[in-house]
Amino acid sequence: MKYIDEYRDQQAAETLAAEIARTVTRPWTIMEVCGGQTHTIVKYGIDAILPEGVELVHGPGCPVCVTSLETIDKAHAIASQPDVIFCSFGDMLRVPGSRGDLLELKSHGCDIRIVYSPLDAVNLAASHPDRRVVFFAIGFETTAPPNAMAIWLARKRKLTNFSALVSHVLVPPMLAALLEAADNRVQGFLGPGHVCAVMGCSEYHPIAERYRVPIVVSGFEPLDLLEGILWTLRQLEEGRGEVENPYGRAVRAEGNPASRRLINDVFEVCDKKWRGIGLIPSSGYRLRDEFRDHDAERLFEVEDIEAQESTDCISGQILKGLKKPKDCPAFGSICTPQTPLGATMVSSEGACAAYYAYGRHLNFLGSNDQDRPSAQPSSLHEPLVQIGGAP
Repeated sequence: MKYIDEYRDQQAAETLAAEIARTVTRPWTIMEVCGGQTHTIVKYGIDAILPEGVELVHGPGCPVCVTSLETIDKAHAIASQPDVIFCSFGDMLRVPGSRGDLLELKSHGCDIRIVYSPLDAVNLAASHPDRRVVFFAIGFETTAPPNAMAIWLARKRKLTNFSALVSHVLVPPMLAALLEAADNRVQGFLGPGHVCAVMGCSEYHPIAERYRVPIVVSGFEPLDLLEGILWTLRQLEEGRGEVENPYGRAVRAEGNPASRRLINDVFEVCDKKWRGIGLIPSSGYRLRDEFRDHDAERLFEVEDIEAQESTDCISGQILKGLKKPKDCPAFGSICTPQTPLGATMVSSEGACAAYYAYGRHLNFLGSNDQDRPSAQPSSLHEPLVQIGGAP
């Protein structure tokens, strides 16, 4: 496909891999922040062609995975109301709460609908004035602009029957929290290109400077990630900790000013609990007071719902880069995409889902720290053998 194939070119990938091998003189641990990056890395076997000692660990950059258990339970409490049409993107319907998932509620007769845009929920509210329409607004900074636009538009159109259950989380405070943790292993980050396309890079400079950690903004194709890994390793080898942006075709330093203004008009920063990680100060968005009439938490009085996470799932440790999916005894056995124990197996961006989808539960050679798939020729690992061309 034009404009994509060039970022999957086999020869270019081999050249970057060789340059990475020449650059590295000692072990390093790098975290790719975004779940979309994780899927590319696992699909194309990028972690398998890196030099021994260079380890990629998977971060909490999957919004479905880090939406707190309490928020899922709040969604269930709201969706169970008889006059409610509860709207969500499809990937949230199978995320387990304390008592099942939204898909199970739907099977019991609750009016839960998959939408493809938050504006679909606004239009539903306009066409069903006798029903209360609630949109499940989750995501990182990437999805904040369209969600903010939906809420802003509902207020402008005086749709008093529209509200949003807001669960937005922010990347920079999460990176700082990981680096502050006593058990942190991460020495450099592949920054989330889609988040930076909205917010720019300025929020990352204080983190890189304070913790002396490289943050290299990366895209989602194989060559994007190999280039990001190379730039990060160069910084680590030279003792630098800076923000760099090789993903210039999509990310400007200032981000998208119009989107940032819209976010600031509708949302304000708040403390937020992350699933499997805990409370991170100033790491989320909530609605500003002038939009309180569209705040589903307030309208349905579910602010005080609390929940206790299961100890059977180690997704929290996976999201913090401390463990890999293969380290979980349940992975690929009692925990599968059909029978998920945690959100990292449910979400299309979850690390466990990536490992399962590309066969890491079937064919890999386990070692102490690395998670390298077998180099045996196999159709399972075709992308590892041939990066070029659309899959």
